[in-house]
Amino acid sequence: MYVPEHFEETRVEELHRVIGEHPLGVLVLDGPNGLDAHHLPFELNPNAGARGHLLAHVARANPLWQEAKDGDEVLVVFRAANAYISPNWYPSKHEFHRQVPTWNYQAVHAHGRIRIRDDERFLRGVVARLTRVNEARTGSDKPWRMSDSSKEYIDQMLTAIVGIEIEIAKLIGKWKLSQNREERDRINAAEELRKRGEQVTSAAMLDTLVNRH
Repeated sequence: MYVPEHFEETRVEELHRVIGEHPLGVLVLDGPNGLDAHHLPFELNPNAGARGHLLAHVARANPLWQEAKDGDEVLVVFRAANAYISPNWYPSKHEFHRQVPTWNYQAVHAHGRIRIRDDERFLRGVVARLTRVNEARTGSDKPWRMSDSSKEYIDQMLTAIVGIEIEIAKLIGKWKLSQNREERDRINAAEELRKRGEQVTSAAMLDTLVNRH
């Protein structure tokens, strides 16, 4: 990923935050049949290793767990909010006419080594934690729990999946939020996003950037 210095985000806690808030990652593996991408919800264990571990599971029918060998290098891509930015939203455009459209976004690339975890205890823990975290996000008064289904059914479902664990070796973050624009341009772009009510998170991202300057 091309990351100009003014778009680079190196704070590990911020990179972990984006992974936690946007856990659906794209796992890229260069396997025996070439490059392939797998869309998986991940759990982040920030305290494992130097940069954390990513935990997930795949269907046993998915060839990923047989094509990947323990220790293979993989890339997992996480993306947060994103939005088109019109040059008309930059006040400076109307003075100098030297702006073009762009796209703002936050992205995290996690490089690491994969390990296949085909054991029931690991799988039960990953599924339980992923369920607990994501059910909490639904706002339900009675979130679904694994115990809502019979033990026999859950045991059967666990035999149909295989776990994966990725030790993160490198984290690369890109916060492309108009940092290369004047402050008035950033402020107005955030306001235009908010007025449209489409990318509230993107507007909040721009607001955060403006307030940090």
